[in-house]
Amino acid sequence: MTQKTLAPVMFVSHGGGPMPLLGDPGHNELVATLKAMAGAVKKPDAIVMVSAHWEEDGFQISSAAQPPLIYDYGGFPPAAYEFSYAAPGNSALAAHIQTLLQDHNLPATLAPGRGFDHGGFVPLKIMYPQGDIPVVCVSLNTHLNPLQHIQLGQALAPLREKNVLIMGSGMSFHNLPMLFDAQAPKTQQASRGFNEWLDDTLEQEVAGKPSGENGRLANWQNAPYARTCHPREEHLLPLHVCYGAAQAKVATRYPFNLMGVDTRCYLWL
Repeated sequence: MTQKTLAPVMFVSHGGGPMPLLGDPGHNELVATLKAMAGAVKKPDAIVMVSAHWEEDGFQISSAAQPPLIYDYGGFPPAAYEFSYAAPGNSALAAHIQTLLQDHNLPATLAPGRGFDHGGFVPLKIMYPQGDIPVVCVSLNTHLNPLQHIQLGQALAPLREKNVLIMGSGMSFHNLPMLFDAQAPKTQQASRGFNEWLDDTLEQEVAGKPSGENGRLANWQNAPYARTCHPREEHLLPLHVCYGAAQAKVATRYPFNLMGVDTRCYLWL
C-alpha cells in the first residue's frame, strides 16, 4: 500500500509587528529562519493560516477572493502601512474547511470581509514573496481553550493530503515588557526554560494519543514559566493547532534569537 504524501505543518514565531519587513537587526535571525523553513519543503498548493491576531466567538474562516491587508499595529514609519501582499483567497477551500470543522462539532462560520493581519502577511511575505499561493485564514476561538484548538488542528489535518500547508503564526515567547528587557536574567531564564519544555513536549508527545485532557500541551499552563512567557495564551494557541494537525512528533525545531530572547519555530513533515 502506497503511503500518502502529506503537506507539512509549520508553527512560526512572527516577531514584532512589521519589524521583520522593516529590516530591524533584532529580527535578522527570524527572517533567516522563515526563509529556511520555506526552502525545506515542497511548495504548497494552498495555505491555511491560523494567526494569533484573529480571535472570534467560535471559529471563523476567511472566504474573500482577494483578501486585503490589515495593518493592525501602530507607531511605525509610513513604509509599514504601504506593504502589499496579493495572495488570493480560495472560497471553495474556505467552504470545505467550514464543513470539516462542523463535522468535528466545532463552531464554524465564513468571514467574507476578513483580510490578512500582520501575523499572516508578515511571515508569508518573507517565506512566499511571490504571493501566488492561495491563503485561507482561520481564527482562534476567543475562549482560548487549548484542547479545542488541538481539536481544530485535528479537523484540518485531512487538508494535508491535498498539499495544503497548515501554518500557525504566533510566538513561543510573548511577554512584551520582558521582551523589551531581554537581557534581564529573569527574561533569559523564563524564555529558555519554557522553550526547552516546548522542545521536549513536541519531541515526546504524538498528537492524537496524549492530546486529550491529560496531555502536556493541553495543560501547558503547568509548564515551567508558562504564565511568565504567556500572560495571555493567544500567541501560543496556533502551536496547539499545528500539534493537532501534525499527528506526529515534530520533525525539526528552529531555535533562534529574537531581540535577544530565545525563540522557536517548528516543522512537522
